[in-house]
Amino acid sequence: MPDATQNRPTPAPATPVAPIAPATPVAPAVPATPASPVAPVAPVALVGRARDLAALAGKHAADADRERRLHPDVVRAVAEAGFGRHFVPVRWGGADGTFADLLAAVARVGEGCTSAAWVAALAATVPRMAAHLPRQGQAEVWSDGPDTLLVGALMPLGRAERAAGGWRLTGTWSYVSGVDFSDWALVCARTAEDGVEVPRYFALPREAYAIRDTWFTVGMRGTGSNTLSVDDVYVPDHRVCTRAAVLDGECPDAPADCTRVPLKAVNGLSFAAPVLGAAKGLLAEWTRWAAPRISGTGDGDPRLAENALRHGVLARAAGEVDGAELLLDRTARAADAGALDPLLTARGGRDCALAAELLLTAADRLFRAAGTSAQVEGSPFERGWRDVSAAVSHLVLRFEPAATAYAQAVLTAHREP
Repeated sequence: MPDATQNRPTPAPATPVAPIAPATPVAPAVPATPASPVAPVAPVALVGRARDLAALAGKHAADADRERRLHPDVVRAVAEAGFGRHFVPVRWGGADGTFADLLAAVARVGEGCTSAAWVAALAATVPRMAAHLPRQGQAEVWSDGPDTLLVGALMPLGRAERAAGGWRLTGTWSYVSGVDFSDWALVCARTAEDGVEVPRYFALPREAYAIRDTWFTVGMRGTGSNTLSVDDVYVPDHRVCTRAAVLDGECPDAPADCTRVPLKAVNGLSFAAPVLGAAKGLLAEWTRWAAPRISGTGDGDPRLAENALRHGVLARAAGEVDGAELLLDRTARAADAGALDPLLTARGGRDCALAAELLLTAADRLFRAAGTSAQVEGSPFERGWRDVSAAVSHLVLRFEPAATAYAQAVLTAHREP
């Protein structure tokens, strides 16, 4: 969720909802030898099922905004639609899905509820990262099936120290979307290796971490992006991988290309796809709002200034949404094609950030053009505009870092023979 530089009210301290795991090492959830692979299943028709999820999430969107978390039925439907298993390896019953399908499905859900789309996107994305764990660790994470809800705390805000056969982990991570409903978490912590700091990801079962109710924000309220904390928990080596391996897509054991795609090439898709859906929803709502007003003004005469203004808003906003969708779709399809070189990887980050800017511009344009009535709490525009404004502030969608990475890749390629 939005990064820690954003201002928000300081909530009252809350008691952890679950005890922290004891400091002594815990026994593995499965035997030391990897579990038998789950029989492959046919890929889930993710895009088709996203339509039903969008309708259900839209029905509960106002409640999610008020309660600061998704309705349990919506979370259950996210799993039933196949988001959690989308990138899970087939050996564990997953779908080894595509980025293009995920983009389309998440955007569809976002038309009903941006927060539900955000949680759905991350429910698919974090398991792709967990697929970089050693085989035994994967077997533990998906021992109950491929629909396990795995959430991510992906900035290196914790600290882990070496222990026999593993690590002792302590840390606190804010903005963990969907954490209240999680089965496992993938958290990032700093470690030392030969005197060099090495960030690593650690997979934790639900009983190993506590949750604090800290999510009070302007937009994206329904994501329930609360705080996760760990206090001196033992994590065995088979549930640990380096952050660099995930960022660069280094996973020799991966049977599917989707796991080997560098995270930095597609990370923005997970956060821009819900915004695409939200902007599409705003555009559709604005069109329904504007149509009778245009036809009622001089029988829709385009020569009248008021009609011409609304025509311009519709055309520009639709073009901005279309442009963003084309950029995101190109990023997704490039990832699905594989063989991403450094320039294509950097282009993916740039395109996601640029798409986010286009979508925010479209949302602002539609919100302003709807007049004062759009600002009334509970209006069809108010929550969507808040959600888009909050979502695009995420660190991953900021254009300046993406522009620097892209320019450096271009200049490096230019220097090479």
